[in-house]
Amino acid sequence: MENYFWNTEEAHEKKVYILVIYDIVSNKRRAAFAKKMNGYGFRVQKSAFEAMITVNLYKKLLEEIPKLIHPKEDSIRVYRIKGYGEVSLFGINESIESEEVIII
Repeated sequence: MENYFWNTEEAHEKKVYILVIYDIVSNKRRAAFAKKMNGYGFRVQKSAFEAMITVNLYKKLLEEIPKLIHPKEDSIRVYRIKGYGEVSLFGINESIESEEVIII
């Protein structure tokens, strides 16, 4: 078992920790969505991304998501978590390092 922690209140800018999980029917839309999410955070499972981003980037992401999916076929959940948090990892997991994400 391995754990990692975060605290969104320690950053100079207001940041939020997000967890995005998705179920997208079309391979093309799913690939485009994953590519977009790579610009925000990192993949933690096949259909899940985590990110520590500014509130402005969070708002931008929420505006972009409807443009990438089919609302009657796909399902996206974006969890916004503020403050302190902990994730416990079990089984096969990628090494997760705390780093800033920069979108160019």
